[in-house]
Amino acid sequence: MDDEIDYLIGSVSRSGCKFIRNGQQHSGKDARAHLKSKRRHNAHLFHSAEEFIDKIASKSAMSGKPYLIGCKGRAKRTAAEWFTSLLIKYRESGL
Repeated sequence: MDDEIDYLIGSVSRSGCKFIRNGQQHSGKDARAHLKSKRRHNAHLFHSAEEFIDKIASKSAMSGKPYLIGCKGRAKRTAAEWFTSLLIKYRESGL
């Protein structure tokens, strides 16, 4: 589980995409720092990578608004969709 979550958090930083939180765009580096902090403070809330996506990486705990991922030349996606897709690819790759 930890390797999978590390991969997901690192991917947002390496992607070149924008992380949109409560209507504000953030760099991948800022998103990584935010998600690492949320992970650390809320470790008791999840026991799998899927739960991490659902409970930590998908929406703002304060506003309840979903996080979005905006990549150049592509439609915005919810962070839940984006991270779930990455998790599937990660598992299929056997890393």
